[in-house]
Amino acid sequence: MPAHKIDFYLNSSNSLRRLADQARRIAELQQVFLKIAPQSLTQACCVKQLRAGTLFLLADNAAIAAKLKQLAPRLLTAYEKQGVEVTSIRVEVQVREAPPGRAPKRAPKQLSIETIENLERLAARLDDSPLKRALTNMAAHQRDKN
Repeated sequence: MPAHKIDFYLNSSNSLRRLADQARRIAELQQVFLKIAPQSLTQACCVKQLRAGTLFLLADNAAIAAKLKQLAPRLLTAYEKQGVEVTSIRVEVQVREAPPGRAPKRAPKQLSIETIENLERLAARLDDSPLKRALTNMAAHQRDKN
């Protein structure tokens, strides 16, 4: 069986051709979006589709969606300058599923010797109280780690 380029298969039927054209168009719109939007936003949203002049953007959360809505006039102007007919922008929130596995545990922080000594001095100045015992215990525990 001879090897064919992917275009051969994508152009083999009308439905696949339309789907491939749509995918190319979304990729082009995404590239324009990456150029015109702040980088902090581009990592948390993407272009969904362009339908009847309305550009649909997917945001990872409500905060990103709110910021995109604030930037919508600027984005419209930038798309217009790029020659893309966008008359409105609609932002939808699409929460991504958390990656499998647990988040890595953070290593507990160790206090410096100077900080431990400051805790001990503070505890020595206090009257007997739960705070004094807590500071003494914390300092002793940190000394054991160092």
